Amino acid sequence: MSAIESLPGIDNGLLRFLTCGSVDDGKSTLIGRLLFDTKAILADTLHAMARTSARRGLEAVDLSLLTDGLSAEREQGITIDVAYRYFTTGRRKYIIADAPGHEQYTRNMVTAASTANLAIILIDARKGVLTQTRRHSYLAHLLGIPHVVVAINKMDLVDYDHAIYERIRGEYLEFAATLGIGDVTFIPLSALNGDMIVDRGENLDWYGGPTLLDLLESAPGAHSERDERFRFPVQFVCRPQRSGDPKLHDYRGFMGRVESGEVVVGDEILVLPSEQRSRVKAIEIHGRSLPRAIAEQSVTLLLEDEIDVSRGDMIVHVEKSARVTRRIETMLCWLGETALDPGRKYLIRQTTRETKAAIEAISYRLDINTLQQMPAEHLGMNDIAYVIFKLARPLCLDAYAENRSTGAFIVIDETTNNTVGAGMIL
Repeated sequence: MSAIESLPGIDNGLLRFLTCGSVDDGKSTLIGRLLFDTKAILADTLHAMARTSARRGLEAVDLSLLTDGLSAEREQGITIDVAYRYFTTGRRKYIIADAPGHEQYTRNMVTAASTANLAIILIDARKGVLTQTRRHSYLAHLLGIPHVVVAINKMDLVDYDHAIYERIRGEYLEFAATLGIGDVTFIPLSALNGDMIVDRGENLDWYGGPTLLDLLESAPGAHSERDERFRFPVQFVCRPQRSGDPKLHDYRGFMGRVESGEVVVGDEILVLPSEQRSRVKAIEIHGRSLPRAIAEQSVTLLLEDEIDVSRGDMIVHVEKSARVTRRIETMLCWLGETALDPGRKYLIRQTTRETKAAIEAISYRLDINTLQQMPAEHLGMNDIAYVIFKLARPLCLDAYAENRSTGAFIVIDETTNNTVGAGMIL
């Protein structure tokens, strides 16, 4: 039994999840069906989808139109960009990312996967596990998505055959073991007919597990599965405003977002990279005092001591510090249309801190289809590689596997100010 199946009935707040799979596996149709059956589609949107479906000569509403929002996508009948949709049930809120399936849009999937806590990987029951299935599974694993749901779709086109489901399940589990993917849940379904999406339907009586919505409703949300270390990158230093206006503050505080963990008034803290110590005197949000702050809250911290703290510094607990280093080993996804030039310097932005960086080495480039390690001197768009950077200023960080916020960074081309890379610190 997976971790998802073992937590029935628990509301964990917002859930961000990703759908991915090969072209025409039915990702957009699945999302459309999920929103349609949960009554999350507005009437005017449904009417627009019906008109578009009629123009295509379809008798029923094409639910995939809900996420294929760009006109170019609609004309081609495929998903090109990441389409985000938001909906809520009576028990929790959701953000869905519908990622494109083709290899040339790897960077789009990396962007979508970076914030997801669950991935739905679709497999066409007629085709089984494909190269793109393996590629998407690897990317989901690389980006640290903790839960994977393998949805074996289009069961209606194979007469809801139990044997086909079991064969695909066994093949995927064998592949997942080679990557070290531990939490995998399987579900047979028909996105077109709605079997096992929200309602169970009448065609899969041999499957005794939960529906897709049941899985989503009970899946753990971000920051809920383990005790996280407190990480607070300082975004802005709030200085006293002594104008006599009672609405203005008269203190020195440090504003930012709690990226992980929690902090309580009275906690002993360490400021990195200077390693100065103090204690939390107060926590404020919108002029209100709080006894504690938790992950994803934006707050102001007041310290007992007058110490030098600047934007880009990180506040942590003394006993659970972060790594401070001028050299990072990373898995880098190159997003830029212009190839990475190992002889150039780039700007790295990690949380609220920036530093110039030079490339020490490109250890290898990953063949995203075969997962083989290939030698490389340059990186093109959508390439993923093991890259070592030397930094002009130290970064305060964790390994990405331990903390997806403080272990992630982006690469910026200083001449254009474009984001050209996204990486995970090893």
